[in-house]
Amino acid sequence: MNPCELTMTSLHRLTAPADSEYDVRPSASLPLFRLNDSLAMMKLARCCLIVALSFGFVLQAAAAETFDHQNGETISARQWDVADIRFRVESLSDRPVDVEFGATFSNESGDRFDVPGFYNGNDEYRVRFTPPSTGRWTYVTRASQAALDGKSGELKVTAAGDGRKGGIVIDSRSPRQFRYENGETYYPIAFESDWLFALDAENPNQIPKTRKLVDALAANGFNQVVMNVFAYDVNWKKDSRLTDEGDYGSPSVFPFGGNNDSPEHSQLNVEYFQRLDRVIEYLDQKGIVAHLMVYVWNKRVNWPAANSADDNRYFDYVVSRYQAYPNLIWDVSKEALGYGHNDVNYIHQRIERLRGLDAFKRLITVHDYGYCRRFPQNIDFVSVQLWSSELYGVMRNVWEAIPGKPILNIEHGGYERGPYVVFTGNYTSPEVCLERAYQCVFAGTFPTHYWQGAAWNVVIADIDALPPESRPRLDYYRHLRTLVDRYDLGNLIAGDKKSNAGFCLHDGKGLHVYYVPKECEFVGLRLPSETRGQTMTTTWFNPFDGTFGEPSKQEIVQWPAVAKPGDGFRILILKIESDANAK
Repeated sequence: MNPCELTMTSLHRLTAPADSEYDVRPSASLPLFRLNDSLAMMKLARCCLIVALSFGFVLQAAAAETFDHQNGETISARQWDVADIRFRVESLSDRPVDVEFGATFSNESGDRFDVPGFYNGNDEYRVRFTPPSTGRWTYVTRASQAALDGKSGELKVTAAGDGRKGGIVIDSRSPRQFRYENGETYYPIAFESDWLFALDAENPNQIPKTRKLVDALAANGFNQVVMNVFAYDVNWKKDSRLTDEGDYGSPSVFPFGGNNDSPEHSQLNVEYFQRLDRVIEYLDQKGIVAHLMVYVWNKRVNWPAANSADDNRYFDYVVSRYQAYPNLIWDVSKEALGYGHNDVNYIHQRIERLRGLDAFKRLITVHDYGYCRRFPQNIDFVSVQLWSSELYGVMRNVWEAIPGKPILNIEHGGYERGPYVVFTGNYTSPEVCLERAYQCVFAGTFPTHYWQGAAWNVVIADIDALPPESRPRLDYYRHLRTLVDRYDLGNLIAGDKKSNAGFCLHDGKGLHVYYVPKECEFVGLRLPSETRGQTMTTTWFNPFDGTFGEPSKQEIVQWPAVAKPGDGFRILILKIESDANAK
């Protein structure tokens, strides 16, 4: 039987009876979701992969796999792929989510990971583990329920598959920068999509809307999505033209028992999180980091009381369930110290609790510049919300004020206009939003883009279905990605005055990359006096269409200057040719 025939056979299993092996317990707020649906889709994906490869496309392999624990059997896993190890019990306690359960993983080199497990519905518990290295790993479970305690097994871990790079860490050689665990540079260009969780949350079988939006982001250079675990609705007036189809506010799904109007905080809706898994996993397959905000205070969520048993249960469950994903970074809360939530001690406690639970030590930030500025020692990287019109200088001030940490401008006040007015901020022009992103880049910091068609409750997943004039200019960020990768902008030096206008990134040798403002007709270059008489090669980059101009050579004189082409801002790449830096 060929793979496609196998897939069609598996699709017939979607009609399996409700008591089949992969059923999970239904809840009051979500319809029944059967995991065998997901298995069929995985087999269908394998078939599509074969077809895609025959046409020359390259797709990343699935990054997560489920294994049943079997005494004496060895699990075959891959480095940096998520391995879900499933344990079944014959009877459940009255509160299965509250059962203490986890496993200790260790290898022959002495590495040890104490990984918390979680209840996954029906008779099933799971431990989610992502092997950080190859070789033999063993595990032993620990649990407050005897049937789960003392189970042991082992994994044989082979080398990472194509495109698998590991989690995001701080670069130990350059602490302002990120890298993957495999050593490659990670340069974030982020995109805000708070309601990404909601697009297919009521679809038990597939995530077609999520795939469309995520595919568009991946194709345009974005490698981080800022998203909520859950949000309910916005607290501002909605555009009268907005239809229910595009509005994901006030969703029927809910991470607790009951619903947002009548919550049962003492219960967790396991099916909600099973469906959220699909979103995180698909982002991982596409090479996109999930910047996951555990709470949000201004989106009308009926949260349990802070630091209550119900609050801690929710928090611990989220951390236990998602920490293994290598594409995961934590954000304690959106608007962390705003909208009546001004207790810094609560945020301190959440961070401490998170670090105690997260065996994989994923990076942590807080969506509040006030907190990051006051307590930089508690976070791994800084998130700022700064809307100043003179953004470059403001971001340089932040860079100087908080040394030794990466800085993400998570909200620069630019919200690109969409088909509906959602929230305008100060700037809605796609070109102005792009200018602000580049100013973050040239300040030595990282940008986040907002489009009003996807940032909040309004989400238009199928961008290509919009009229061309209504589509967001995501292509601008694809061009930015080209520039970042070609010249390794993250490892260039920011802040030095190398021209009489604009901003410069340079390598301390012969490479200079200039941001030349749209107001400039010329830019005067300030190069070291010892370079006079040498040759410089200049190339203009158009950030709006991604094209590079023809290189031009000229002798370096005392006051070199070049004329800026076009009406908008431009990027000038300058290379000084000398014996010292010629290649």
